[in-house]
Amino acid sequence: MRTVSISARDRTRTGFQRSRFTFLLFLLLLLHAAPASAQQGEPPRLTRILFVMDASNSMNAFWGNEPRINVARRVLLESLSPLEGMPNLELALRIYGHQTRIEPGKQDCDDTKLEVPFGPGNAQAIRNKMNEVRCLGTTPIARSLERAAGDFPDNKARNVIILVTDGIEACDEDPCAVSRALQAKGIILKPFVIGIGIDEANKYSLKCVGNYFDAGTPETFDRVMRIVIDQALGTTTTQLLLLTDDGKPTETDVPVTFYDQRTGEDRYDFVHTMNLRGVPDTLHIDPVYTYRIVAHTIPPSVKENVALEAGRNNVVALVAGQGSLELFTEGAVAAEIPVPCIVRKQGEGATLNVQAMNSRQLYRTGTYDLEVLTLPRLLIPNVVVKQGTITPVGVPRSGILNVVAAQAGPGAIFQKKGNELVWVVDLDPRVPRNQFKLQPGDYRVIFRPGGARETAFSVVKDVSIAGGRAVHVEL
Repeated sequence: MRTVSISARDRTRTGFQRSRFTFLLFLLLLLHAAPASAQQGEPPRLTRILFVMDASNSMNAFWGNEPRINVARRVLLESLSPLEGMPNLELALRIYGHQTRIEPGKQDCDDTKLEVPFGPGNAQAIRNKMNEVRCLGTTPIARSLERAAGDFPDNKARNVIILVTDGIEACDEDPCAVSRALQAKGIILKPFVIGIGIDEANKYSLKCVGNYFDAGTPETFDRVMRIVIDQALGTTTTQLLLLTDDGKPTETDVPVTFYDQRTGEDRYDFVHTMNLRGVPDTLHIDPVYTYRIVAHTIPPSVKENVALEAGRNNVVALVAGQGSLELFTEGAVAAEIPVPCIVRKQGEGATLNVQAMNSRQLYRTGTYDLEVLTLPRLLIPNVVVKQGTITPVGVPRSGILNVVAAQAGPGAIFQKKGNELVWVVDLDPRVPRNQFKLQPGDYRVIFRPGGARETAFSVVKDVSIAGGRAVHVEL
């Protein structure tokens, strides 16, 4: 038995045109409202970037064909050129591990200093300081982050820290806790951390500090620095529109994964969210990669080969229309254990989902075949799930059949369909009492006591099952 009640809207030509107009209006609002600095009458927000550079003794170690500090110095100085003269941007430089030489059993955990404070046109001062720095001491990351809070004149700008390090905290302090505290107070945004030549075992301790980027080789360091600065400036943003079947970008609350299209690596995971303006939240996605985007609907909604353009707000649309499938047992009692139902795409053998009866689940719009694991199993084909509606599917409540024999033995229960008997379930030949939950209908029990050695001892009993009632059969 199936009950289907769908409140689908009549999609006339006028309705379709209205949907197109709504989507275009939404898209126009999205393009103009997403970057805060682009709104009329609102001045561009100031961004402050504080470079926190590791100049500990380990930076003297060779990385490729030259010391790590040489690579870090060259990449940072090359990154400054496009930033010079950029409006609404101020830079500063803090260095640690460069004032006190580390000695066995002795390290200076206060060896951190703001060498170039924030101010206009100070890129040359940063170059000069980086050219003269020497790597001597230890690695006080936590204390450097803590002191960095005072390096920013106020918390009204986008205050960004870019930490470049080749090691982990060396002073028994917790840089992750410091970072969280500064973010909670609104002093800084989540820091960017670039690890250069970091051992695999030590990467985890830096990932909790902020947005971690691994520069595994000198050749990749330059690219990573450019990506980090681009994200720090907030110039590359992405908004993902999850579209309904009629083109409205209103689907949301769906887990989403961005995969590297080339390698298959999982790059970003998040739950799609509408912001306070009622539009998809702005994401900071690395524009270097080409992506395979998967919205984890049932079944998944996929968009292949998505390339993002750096330096602008990217809008990506992905069709992910959904409706609800509500499964219920007619007259069910709350205490009853829900029966599983296998959900498959129409005409396909693979299991898409196992949904319990008396529950509701979102699915992509489409047609599905259901197999309810009652006794006997109920096959319900061609169930249509439509956009934004609830498709209810009900099955009769089972009844209970108690089979009692004087002696255990082999046998089975069959459903009577006209002149045919269709096997439903075997009796347990080890015990004299069996109990089954059966769908309403007419059944036949065929049984023989286990100790009997003649066919004539077989017992045949017919029984009718009604929903919610128990029937006893004595064999």
